[in-house]
Amino acid sequence: MMTTNVWLKQEWNDYKLRWRPSDYDNVTSIRVPSELIWVPDIVLYNNADGEFAVTHMTKAHLFYTGKIRWVPPAIYKSSCSIDVTFFPFDQQNCKMKFGSWTYDKAKIDLERIENTVDLNNYWESGEWAIINAVGTYNTKKYDCCHEIYPDITYYFIIRRLPLFYTINLIIPCLLISCLTVLVFYLPSDCGEKITLCISVLLSLTVFLLLITEIIPSTSLVIPLIGEYLLFTMIFVTLSIVITVFVLNVHHRSPSTHKMPRWVHSVFLDLIPRWLFMRRPAPDGRRCRLLLLQREAAAEQRQCRIAGHKPGNCLSTSANWLREGTTSEDSERSCYEDLELGTLTSYFSFRSPSPRPPGSSPPPQQKTSQNSQNRQEAVGGTNRQLPGARVNPTQRPTKVENAVSDSAFLLSPSVVRALEGVHYIADHLRAEDADFSVKEDWKYVAMVIDRIFLWMFIIVCLLGTIGLFLPPWLAGMI
Repeated sequence: MMTTNVWLKQEWNDYKLRWRPSDYDNVTSIRVPSELIWVPDIVLYNNADGEFAVTHMTKAHLFYTGKIRWVPPAIYKSSCSIDVTFFPFDQQNCKMKFGSWTYDKAKIDLERIENTVDLNNYWESGEWAIINAVGTYNTKKYDCCHEIYPDITYYFIIRRLPLFYTINLIIPCLLISCLTVLVFYLPSDCGEKITLCISVLLSLTVFLLLITEIIPSTSLVIPLIGEYLLFTMIFVTLSIVITVFVLNVHHRSPSTHKMPRWVHSVFLDLIPRWLFMRRPAPDGRRCRLLLLQREAAAEQRQCRIAGHKPGNCLSTSANWLREGTTSEDSERSCYEDLELGTLTSYFSFRSPSPRPPGSSPPPQQKTSQNSQNRQEAVGGTNRQLPGARVNPTQRPTKVENAVSDSAFLLSPSVVRALEGVHYIADHLRAEDADFSVKEDWKYVAMVIDRIFLWMFIIVCLLGTIGLFLPPWLAGMI
């Protein structure tokens, strides 16, 4: 419905209202009440509310030639079909149809005073701008009557001023769409991805309720901004579904899922290269450093017991610690570098505790020959064991051999300690493998996030272009 405040300019000739100015002191025109003369019954055909005809009867200007000019003010509420396809960048074509309700063309014929509406005294609206307003003369024969009735129809082409809606509606929607894109850039460990998605969805729901109050209630077409909000809502809903899937992948572990080979090759090798993602190489330096420090300390203790100088007895572990370099097999698990000989030598070559005076030597030292043979046997065993690294697949065999070879030197408590050490090493090795698999699943989730990040950026840009492109092509922007 279009509400207009107009001055309806009307002119006609009445042959009964003529006079000679010379007979009346050269009076050429007078103003008379419109109730005292005949006026045409011009009404608004497409009236939507209020009076069809003029209600405020102003005075008419009467000329001596019989010409009468009457310009009454009127407020009309006319029906107008609204096309909200490009809302808020829409342009409407509303009409106002004027004609006589009583007289046909044979009695009253209508003519346009001007081809266009006089906009000199137009008071500009803050919501609409008049692009053009032209009038056309028409004749029509209605089904009720045989006569032909003329009318003059004025077409108002008005365009909505979109600044208000751009600031309060479109820009917030675009920002919310950008927040939807940022969901996939948010790390999964923070635990706020789903919260952000739900908040964005609720914000879009509020904006959708605002639009239903602003746009006209029509089911003929869906406005462009409504389509964009619906598109963004689907956008956010998909982001919630994808985020749930990504979080499921992120928190997978070897105890619940086994990573297929195609997942490893596609999401860990192929796609990261396309997305320019680089994963840092695994660094076992910290774990190796701890084990090698203990190994170096045991070897230095062995050298001191054997009578060598600490500077001349520097093991490979000490060299590695001093130089700070990583060996060629640094990518292996650090628990594979634990040397069995270090542990056995540590427990075999212990400094003898001081004996009180007068005490007898231990049974092992009663015979010097036996003691020397045992020292040689221990030395041979000690020289052989540090050179052999423990292999995870062959470690139990080597441990049993080493323990059986040195059984006469190791007490049962030491054997149990060695078994405990091997158990701890195996447990740490298993934890290291589980940790590596968990990190692979986390990286797969990160790759999926990055894929949908770029996809949603592209879709968001295309949706924004689709919002502004049709009105721009139609010349409404």
